[in-house]
Amino acid sequence: MHPELTGAQALTRVLLGESVRHVYGIVGGKLSPLLHAVSQEPALRYIGTRHEAAGPMMAAATYAATGRLAVALAEMGPGGLNLISGLGVAFNNNLPLLAITTNQHRAAAYPHNGMFMDLDTVAVSRPITKWNAVVHDARRIPEIARRAIREALSGRPGPVHLDIPQDVLDQRCRYSESEFDLTPARYRFTGRIRPDADGVARAVDVLADARRPLIVAGGGVIASEAGEQIRQLAARLRCPVVPTQMALGVVSSDSPHFIGHGGLIAGPPIREAFAEADVILSVGCRWSSWMWDEHGPLARRTHRTIAINLDASALGHPAVHEVALQADARAALGDLLSVGGERLSQGRDPAWLERMREARRAHEKTLADLAADDAPAMHPAALAREIAAAFPRDALAVYDGGHTSFWSNDLTPVHDVRTRFHEPGMSHLGFGLPYAMALKASHPDRPVLHITGDGSFGFSMNELDTARRYGLAVVTIIHNNESWGIIRAGQKSSRGFEFGTSLSGTDYAAIARGFGCHGETVTTPAEVAPAMARALASGRPAVLDCRTAFVPHPCMPLFGSMNRYSFESLVPGG
Repeated sequence: MHPELTGAQALTRVLLGESVRHVYGIVGGKLSPLLHAVSQEPALRYIGTRHEAAGPMMAAATYAATGRLAVALAEMGPGGLNLISGLGVAFNNNLPLLAITTNQHRAAAYPHNGMFMDLDTVAVSRPITKWNAVVHDARRIPEIARRAIREALSGRPGPVHLDIPQDVLDQRCRYSESEFDLTPARYRFTGRIRPDADGVARAVDVLADARRPLIVAGGGVIASEAGEQIRQLAARLRCPVVPTQMALGVVSSDSPHFIGHGGLIAGPPIREAFAEADVILSVGCRWSSWMWDEHGPLARRTHRTIAINLDASALGHPAVHEVALQADARAALGDLLSVGGERLSQGRDPAWLERMREARRAHEKTLADLAADDAPAMHPAALAREIAAAFPRDALAVYDGGHTSFWSNDLTPVHDVRTRFHEPGMSHLGFGLPYAMALKASHPDRPVLHITGDGSFGFSMNELDTARRYGLAVVTIIHNNESWGIIRAGQKSSRGFEFGTSLSGTDYAAIARGFGCHGETVTTPAEVAPAMARALASGRPAVLDCRTAFVPHPCMPLFGSMNRYSFESLVPGG
């Protein structure tokens, strides 16, 4: 058979073959052929946002939560420009998605003729996509769409972008039905890359010699679904595990191997662990500056480091290694466990793990003492403690805001992977509400909480309208200290001034009610749990405007140390 389809219809057939289920964006005139095609496919759910940047943020969250590709749409010109900041979130966090924009018809585009809304969207998006292209002929849509998806999901994952002029989307062509019978395994690699056998043997030798091993688990562990292998190896090595912010839940926060997550924002136990460790096993971690101090990556040249990463460019930079395995995390860890056997259980410092656990308990006591503060304005640690106590065990959570997220990072329990979400790569304020909406769209039966600051919330609170229209009952909890708190503190401490940091006078609960959502103001710790229960029971998107004091997190000096990194700090052995 050779059905006649528009280019847009052919594109949706390819998307369905990749099990795409969610399309996010804003309707536009020149997108009409594609929107029409999407509307004809019951398996595709379209969610219309209020700003194009929210689309790729939601698509990135869909992959982070489910491992499934999603699509973000934008109209030509300003639509493509608005898309860019959301693409940055996906790009810097290695989260794949397919972005699709449209453009002037082929007679007036590439090169453009100066019509209204002209934009070389491919050139604009190139620095923050893994691969992008203009589609000039609908006959090539299946081929080029599959290439884009292959690029998005191969090696280090990331967003890709296709710019498709309106007349190409509307172009009618005859396609062979067999064109759409291809399974993903026919046009892209879907297996696991095994490590070099000699490299595995060398890695086992290093681990067998370790007295104080430390495992660092990054986002590659989540993408590879290798959490169980990390836990098995930690038990065999009797060692602590540090999950990065992209790997929360790899070990639960009540695990005997957990000493904190996210790098130095988890406090002194992390610095002590790196200072004392003799061997570091880094799995799926690219050593971003969340894992640095003033001397650079916490994995020093004095450590014996084993690095496992699917992406060759992440091996040896910025942290050097003794053994490198270019491989899928799950496959590599499986080989280490198989080849290492009982050798991996011998020769440990018997006090190593318990010493690090005691450091963690001391840090937790510091936080508990802060949470007991009964000052008139609610302490952020007290708010975080009350949120944690009322947290449904099956809930998903997004942490938005720079300083605010530190309190949640420490005090919110984590039991499993793909349940707690940061955005460490771009650290884009305001990503949280779109992220949370995508989580709710993918997991409609689970509670979803969005914990944010008042400054961050202002970037995307317009998406409350999206949440209400599509029945995405996300609960937003705002640490509202009526300021850009960490910026104000920095201005005062470094230069003795304060400028442009006030955010006073806004009633976020009233704004929520204006959007048709549930909204409450919370002023004391005792009010938090009942307000959360009412918000969850409302069945609507909800905002809890929690009035707090600004109090610097105790790990701010440690976090700030990465900003003191310089060439002068590079000393022998650093």
